[in-house]
Amino acid sequence: MIRLNLPPFGIKIADHGGKHMIFDPLRRKYVSLTPEEWVRQHFVNYLTTCLGYPSSLLANEVELQIGQKHLRCDTIVYGKQAEPRMIVEYKAPHITLTQKVFDQISVYNLLLHVDYLVVSNGMQHFCCQMDYENQKYLFLEEIPRYENI
Repeated sequence: MIRLNLPPFGIKIADHGGKHMIFDPLRRKYVSLTPEEWVRQHFVNYLTTCLGYPSSLLANEVELQIGQKHLRCDTIVYGKQAEPRMIVEYKAPHITLTQKVFDQISVYNLLLHVDYLVVSNGMQHFCCQMDYENQKYLFLEEIPRYENI
């Protein structure tokens, strides 16, 4: 896997039946090591170790349902009252972060109505704060620390 624009950390990688797996501390199990999972694990580590996000208030691969359609949020950050506060969408490092990625995360937000949307491919990271009153979002210079969300 390639080096990302995120801090390195003590990654746990294992080989299961010839398949590379990475340990996800939020799901408490080894999962398939894909380029997107590589980004997810680095980004979750960044949130918890650098920005003070409590790992107990983060969840990976959260299933949502709109009618008959099942969707999965890559990561949801919850507030202290267990309310969704932030959605994070990951892409593999070679995927360009386009409007289509923001459209995808916006669909999730129709159900969750969070305050922050974040997209990352491990090389670039974008964070926006929702302004529901004016029906727009504001791009932030950096991802806020947990105590500021």
